[in-house]
Amino acid sequence: MKVLVSGASVTGPVLAYWLTRYGFEVTVVERAPALRKSGGHAVDLFRPAMDIVEKMGLLEPVMARKTGTDRLRVHREGRARPVELELRRILTAVSDRHIEIMRDDLSEVFHEATRHDAAYVFGDSIASIAEDGEVRFDSGRQDRFDLVIGADGLHSNVRRLTFGPEERFAAWIGAYLAVASVPNFLGLDGRMEAMAGEGYMAAVYSAAHMDDARAGFLFRTPEPLDYHYRDVARQKELLRERFGGLGWQVPRILDEVDRTSVFYFDSITQLRLDSWSRGRVTLAGDAGYCPGPAVGGSTSLAVVGAYVLAGELAAHGGDHRTAYPAYEAEIGEYVRRSRAFARRAARGIVPGSRFDVWALTQGIRLVNHLPVALTRAATKISSKGVRLHDSIRLKDYAAHARPATSSRP
Repeated sequence: MKVLVSGASVTGPVLAYWLTRYGFEVTVVERAPALRKSGGHAVDLFRPAMDIVEKMGLLEPVMARKTGTDRLRVHREGRARPVELELRRILTAVSDRHIEIMRDDLSEVFHEATRHDAAYVFGDSIASIAEDGEVRFDSGRQDRFDLVIGADGLHSNVRRLTFGPEERFAAWIGAYLAVASVPNFLGLDGRMEAMAGEGYMAAVYSAAHMDDARAGFLFRTPEPLDYHYRDVARQKELLRERFGGLGWQVPRILDEVDRTSVFYFDSITQLRLDSWSRGRVTLAGDAGYCPGPAVGGSTSLAVVGAYVLAGELAAHGGDHRTAYPAYEAEIGEYVRRSRAFARRAARGIVPGSRFDVWALTQGIRLVNHLPVALTRAATKISSKGVRLHDSIRLKDYAAHARPATSSRP
């Protein structure tokens, strides 16, 4: 049974891993000319995603590339003394099993584990998808697939072709995120330096295996900004407009951002589709249910979604008419709770007022003085909060796995 997966970042290779082990013939098409190595940013994997990584036999290479960031130092405009937070206190409270890893590193591990079993086609993209599974590519070639899966991110091409324009489903939740690769001029190793103020946060961090550093920016605006998501020059201009007058190391960071070619900028946008399947086509990861970059645990959600989708297809013998609804039912509540959490996080992660900056500082001081066990116990009270990613229970699909047969009538 032939499956076409669009997107070779994280969700696509995880799908390729499980689908090939269930007997599907998988092709992964990626618009970029090669595996993306654009610098990337740090992403979180919580316990369910880590359990899946272990099932894949990839725990060792993933752990070897974890960032190792364990301390956060926050500077405030007009204040000489920063406040520090031991991140382990927060992370152990959020999840029983968690790591932070650069997105590009994670993608590389997954690709390496699947490149011999799935066919990867770089430098091409899907131009059209017919109801009978006939796919035409930008390169002009055509092929027919039993199933087509969009794993091509927030600005998904497969979603646009199947469901319509992005603006029908995208909801801006009030903030923007930018990430850039910059020299590690602060000599960071296991520490993140940040500056927080009313409506913004700028940070720099690195990892033991990295020669450079990442600069990250989060900021709020009262209304959506006017720019195109591929217009890098305009994006850098908007960043300088928002952060240009700030102190600390921000001017140096902005100068490095102007020089770098490794740059990401996007709105913190949430996708809200009631269903992410139509006919032979379904969506996985950010393409179908992005809760919001940087605020909703989207990478963990994507890994879980890919695992569940492949498992349900195996359990239903490749019949998309029953497998897709089962997939949506299995992760639907997780998706909805991730959306709700992301909306709260988008409001709370960036201080919206001077009082919020003060409250952030006091919160850091409080966490530093609480025993780790007490912090962890407090967060376990409700799975709707910070521990929601640990609350999903994964099904074991091994007993259902079998070579799939075509579901074509």
